[in-house]
Amino acid sequence: MPMNRLKLYLDEHKVKYVIIKHSLAYTAQEIAESAHIQGRDLAKTVMVNIDGKMAMAILPASEKTSLSLLKQAAGASDVRLAREDEFRDKFPECELGAMPPFGNLYGMEVFAAETLAADKEIAFNAGSHTELVKMAYKDFERLVQPKVAKLTSAH
Repeated sequence: MPMNRLKLYLDEHKVKYVIIKHSLAYTAQEIAESAHIQGRDLAKTVMVNIDGKMAMAILPASEKTSLSLLKQAAGASDVRLAREDEFRDKFPECELGAMPPFGNLYGMEVFAAETLAADKEIAFNAGSHTELVKMAYKDFERLVQPKVAKLTSAH
């Protein structure tokens, strides 16, 4: 079960969270609809390659990653969306495309959109296409220690 690693980690750190089960959904917008959460309240994990290293960009499901803003935030010379074959094996217990935004569990840097940091809670895929985790943003920030930056040009 994909959730085990994340659940153990959250339990070890005494984090309060809820698991939201929903019908099978693949896109962030479908998931938000299925789980009855607004797209802007659901965080999606976008896998990126920053100067040759895998990293995660976390942003509201309703927004698109600005690679130029991410490049600026990372102080990098090359930023691009990662190809599936570059990260498929890095998340053995997760369904492809449903990785939780806990790059720290996978040895990856995490960049979080400032719009997420402004929210009290964060909801995200829990490793499968049928489960979400919802928890306090401050707990997410404490555990993951993402670099918070402007990652979308929507605002």
